[in-house]
Amino acid sequence: MGLLGNLFGGGPKVTPSPVRTMAAFSDLVVKSDIPVIVDVWSESCAPCKKLVPVLVNVATKHDGRVRVVEINTDAEPALLSRLKVRATPTLIMFERGKEVGRMSGFRPEGWFDEMIDAEFPES
Repeated sequence: MGLLGNLFGGGPKVTPSPVRTMAAFSDLVVKSDIPVIVDVWSESCAPCKKLVPVLVNVATKHDGRVRVVEINTDAEPALLSRLKVRATPTLIMFERGKEVGRMSGFRPEGWFDEMIDAEFPES
């Protein structure tokens, strides 16, 4: 985002961190000291593409409170097997390295805001 975006409230955006290996999954999700939303997506998935700007906004709005990471289904089959992902998009919520929620399909930004406020209240 350029100067005009920053001047008019656009500000810098936080993008979801890509997870491409089991080691990255461990570092970014399992060892995370904040809750993590894992977005599992594929190139051919229309709802996945629709979810991209939503998750960028969620990651930006809740930066430091919740981390958003993404896993491309083509990139790491071992991760998909470990997570038992069967459809895209799949969103998996982790807290303290443990899965605490899972859903498939598109959700609007407001859904994420409400879920984060309810499940991961600010300390």
